[in-house]
Amino acid sequence: MRIALYLKHFPAAGAPLNRGTSIAVGGLASGLAANGAQVTVLCEGPTRSSVKADHGYAVECFVNRRPYRTFMLAPGLRRYVAEQLAPRGGLCLVNGMFHPGVYAMGHWLRRHGVPYVVAPHDPYDRAVFGTNAHLKWPYWYLFERALLRQASAIQVLDARHGACLRGLGIGTHIIETPNGIAESEVPAEHELRWCAATEPVRLVFLGRLDAYNKGLDILINALTPVAALANVRLTIRGPDGGDRARLEAQAAAGMAAGKVVFHGPDYQRSAPRIIGDHDVFCLPSRFEGFGLAALEAMLAARVLLVSGRAGIARHVQASGCGAIAEPTVAGVAEGLFTLLRRRAEWRDMGLAGRRYALTKLKWKDIAAATLAQYEGLVA
Repeated sequence: MRIALYLKHFPAAGAPLNRGTSIAVGGLASGLAANGAQVTVLCEGPTRSSVKADHGYAVECFVNRRPYRTFMLAPGLRRYVAEQLAPRGGLCLVNGMFHPGVYAMGHWLRRHGVPYVVAPHDPYDRAVFGTNAHLKWPYWYLFERALLRQASAIQVLDARHGACLRGLGIGTHIIETPNGIAESEVPAEHELRWCAATEPVRLVFLGRLDAYNKGLDILINALTPVAALANVRLTIRGPDGGDRARLEAQAAAGMAAGKVVFHGPDYQRSAPRIIGDHDVFCLPSRFEGFGLAALEAMLAARVLLVSGRAGIARHVQASGCGAIAEPTVAGVAEGLFTLLRRRAEWRDMGLAGRRYALTKLKWKDIAAATLAQYEGLVA
């Protein structure tokens, strides 16, 4: 089966995959290719390139020098759809939400009779509309709703996200496809280390510094009651999404001053090894499609504090490797206290989460189930 995956900002010419959506798209592409599909990732950038990735899929980048948020697709990409995808059959997965390029790609595919599946990577729940609502709601009614209704299916990271769509009047078929693991980046079990019970507890967040989405303001405030009773330190590491200065000021002004440190991204080490330098991974998101960094924490055999809104929450709960919390100050603080009371169990909990991820969240197995559904859509 021929499958194309469109992600406008996917790294061209074999560049490293550092952003969450790029990692997810690359993982699914490799899994589909491992199951015998002919897979091509389509992207746009300043130069034309065509490469074969190490994991069996091709990457075609088309020249588009317009602003990132534009309804104008690259001319070469439009020709590719008309001359390569349309005549040969298959299906295209378009990745992203509230993006003009995603709407334009869906419209162009539909015009040429190519079935498409939308993968928004985040749920359309009330928290998503909590920022820039004056822009998102008009865009929803003018563009996003039509994109979703005209799709052959909507691919979500957690089946619960389908209920959000139904609540907005979207009846399109739902495919659940969780994120999977990159087995090449899994540290060996003999490399794993745990700190002594006498040492400070090292909390960590790894990801884009987006205070609202990731709930980092909540996490910093929740640290105050926890730090009053326990010796804890919090590291917040990742690229600045525009909120780092505000979060640093919040941490410095609060009762947790001196307990929080900030670092930029580290692209030289794998995420499981970075997270493995800490004890508890924290993801208190107000909304979250899945939580790839949380999955990488499971590979590092760490215990987790994750928001119940995250798609990975049910996997954390099923494996017993962490605590699920409401994305509120009281909820996150209680979740951290719950984990602290179980400190003697952290090694066993972490290893249980690691075993779960290694057996139930492999990209090849996830992609096999997804491929069967794609074949059904095309048939």
